Amino acid sequence: MKRTWFFLLLVCSFLISVAQPKAFRFAFISDTHIGSPDGKAEEDLRRTVSDINTMNDIAFAVITGDITELGTNDELKRAHRILDSLKTPYYIIPGNHDAGWSESGGDEFIRVFGNDKFSFEYQGIRFLGCASGPYVRMSDGHVPRGAINWLDKELISLKPQQPLIFLNHYPIDNSLDNWYEITDRLHHYNTWAILCGHGHANRAMNFEDIPGVMGRSNLRAKADVGGYNLVDVRSDSIIFTERRPGVETLKSWTAVGISTRQYDMNKKYLRPDFSINRSYSQVKEIWNYASDANIISTPAVEEDYVMVGNQSGKMICLSKKDGKLKWTFQTGGSIFSSPAVSDGKLVFGSADGSVYCLSVPDGKMVWVKKTGAAVLGCPLISKGKIFIGGSDHHFRSLDLATGNDLWDFDGLDGPVVSTPVLYEGKIIFGAWDRNLYALDASSGKLVWKWNNGSTVRNYSPAACIPVINNEVVYVVAPDRYITAIDAGNGQMLWRNNDATVRESIGMSADGKWIYGKTMQDTIVAYAASREKQSASWKMNCGFGYEHVPSMLIEKDGNVFFGTRNGVVYCIDPSTQKITWAHKIDNSMVNTVRVLDKQTVIASTMDGKLVMLENRGQ
Repeated sequence: MKRTWFFLLLVCSFLISVAQPKAFRFAFISDTHIGSPDGKAEEDLRRTVSDINTMNDIAFAVITGDITELGTNDELKRAHRILDSLKTPYYIIPGNHDAGWSESGGDEFIRVFGNDKFSFEYQGIRFLGCASGPYVRMSDGHVPRGAINWLDKELISLKPQQPLIFLNHYPIDNSLDNWYEITDRLHHYNTWAILCGHGHANRAMNFEDIPGVMGRSNLRAKADVGGYNLVDVRSDSIIFTERRPGVETLKSWTAVGISTRQYDMNKKYLRPDFSINRSYSQVKEIWNYASDANIISTPAVEEDYVMVGNQSGKMICLSKKDGKLKWTFQTGGSIFSSPAVSDGKLVFGSADGSVYCLSVPDGKMVWVKKTGAAVLGCPLISKGKIFIGGSDHHFRSLDLATGNDLWDFDGLDGPVVSTPVLYEGKIIFGAWDRNLYALDASSGKLVWKWNNGSTVRNYSPAACIPVINNEVVYVVAPDRYITAIDAGNGQMLWRNNDATVRESIGMSADGKWIYGKTMQDTIVAYAASREKQSASWKMNCGFGYEHVPSMLIEKDGNVFFGTRNGVVYCIDPSTQKITWAHKIDNSMVNTVRVLDKQTVIASTMDGKLVMLENRGQ
């Protein structure tokens, strides 16, 4: 009996200690944007670090993403140097600015800061934070599949009723395409609060009944100094107060009450709508493979082999017939490079800084070519020659048989992430340095380069795959213009933003039409011409807001493309009607691989690889 009472006393003591942590304070910093064009971000962060270092009651600091402006290796190192002068421990996660334009595919963040996730316990409270993309492509926010898998393991390790505070860069709402995967999990636990950034403002929020707090950006904006939040955890509440470093502490602006949370597991919340699949029930998923990490590339297909890489650095080969795994090959970095196949060889780049060549039948390495930085660019193979760009600001031609350099162009000022196009002896591609390049395919010498005149690197024509016909190159970019350029000399022929096409472009098989995907519902077509054109027709497909770079592919009279919310569309441009549509999941669909008029292989950011077949015709 005494032992029973002793055991109960211990349990009660534990529960009391969990429910009533000793009071403590931590610093909550977000959206520091090191590398911002005005140059003030570094000064703002140094001021915040210096301010925190003057306090003797800060237990630790948390920093919730958008550490840098464009995720460059240099910006990350600058941020690290400043933050490492903090006298308190700090825990840091990346945001979309650190991942979306990252020249390393997000891998450099891990190398510099040690991880892109954290899990620690303080005063009995578990703090969990993880990365969110999108990675290398423009899309909605997305918690990577690998981070979801990590979160599952961390949640299982929680003590019964242990308080939990979750942190992410994004608000855990539909600004993340998989927000529900987070809230559904956190509802099962004693989740006290979710902290986030992204919105650059202090804001009390509610994430499906879980209390949420958005913290302001550390940037000063139009004020004299920036700011961050001091967070006081007390026995009954968590209190948030804005601090203007070196100047003043303002009045507390919000608080979250502390109690043992028990969420209503029967309550229904808004979830992604798959009803479009009922409207086009003739489309079937022949097979569906779920990777353990994000897929942000287009699969290559040869005979019965379907091959694509994922963010964990794994090249995956499936059977085209049934989707079963044939082989895998592990690299040392994330793979964002869409592979290319020729003569039984598979070629792709990895963020570990290498170009790989594998044997298609068995996945054995034929050769590997080490470069100076991550290789996020996609290869083009023609007549035994590989053309591929990297993040070391080089564009190379390699011998398919040996991997040896045929030539090496070192005149770039930013990474290459897309696929080049070969046209009449010129290799044409964009880079995240504002420029579109044309190189001599035989020698690698610069023929011409073009840019839109903007100093904003984010407006580069880097994510689209150019289309070319009759000596005219057509590109689209985040500045929302379509541009026609003379393929011979690089002179601009015309530009138009009448339809606000972003980064998705395609061309009809006969070369007469240039297709574009707008940022709201609509596919447009321009007549291919050297003379300035306006959209000849517009077709409302009803896909809603749209911004992902998923090229439009015409095959056998139909045009195929993907969207940010997991839907693959097939449209008939002659009738301007939807032939079919199918929703795979709720994340970005990469440029699809069209096998024939009825069959498509598509991959999504969430790691799905699916064969779709239209059985209605």
